[in-house]
Amino acid sequence: MERKATITRRTSETDIKISLLIDGQGPSRILSGVPFFDHMISALARHGRFVLDLQCTGDTEVDDHHTVEDVGICLGKAIHKSLGEKAGIMRFGDATVPMDDALAQVAVDLSGRVYFHYSGAKLSGRIGTYSEELTLEFLRALSAHAELNLHVILHYGENRHHIHEAIFKALGIALRKAWAEDAKLEGEIPSTKGTVS
Repeated sequence: MERKATITRRTSETDIKISLLIDGQGPSRILSGVPFFDHMISALARHGRFVLDLQCTGDTEVDDHHTVEDVGICLGKAIHKSLGEKAGIMRFGDATVPMDDALAQVAVDLSGRVYFHYSGAKLSGRIGTYSEELTLEFLRALSAHAELNLHVILHYGENRHHIHEAIFKALGIALRKAWAEDAKLEGEIPSTKGTVS
């Protein structure tokens, strides 16, 4: 079966439609209305080797916060839905990615339990009009709605663009490893409990 999901979500702040195809091929279309965030989500999809169609209309005239957080909510829901019972997957994944001066590490567990932790330099500046703290809001929302453990460590970095790009690329690779199918499991649930939730 194809691992895919489509999520639509409309509030007074955002109108979002996301289609996720985990095992697909081809280009993604990312239109969030927040240019730097589009660049980061494109890197996430490319290095995660999944196809994403994201269309969002948000109240960016107020702030980018609602758009970025709500995209995290919808992408998390799409991941959760597309994986179903998570039978036969590796479940755990991690990646360490250098981006010139920056080095970021991400570890995930598709456990069905929510936990998010970030360790590293405070993300509180701006990249153009993008508030760096929004990356953490996205990651927190993604973790909550994909129902996964997500640990992010920024070891170091000076260039703010490089820091965020390293994080998003590492997340993509870690997810790709975690939801990769393990032939040895032959469709079994990757847990001694018999369920990943």
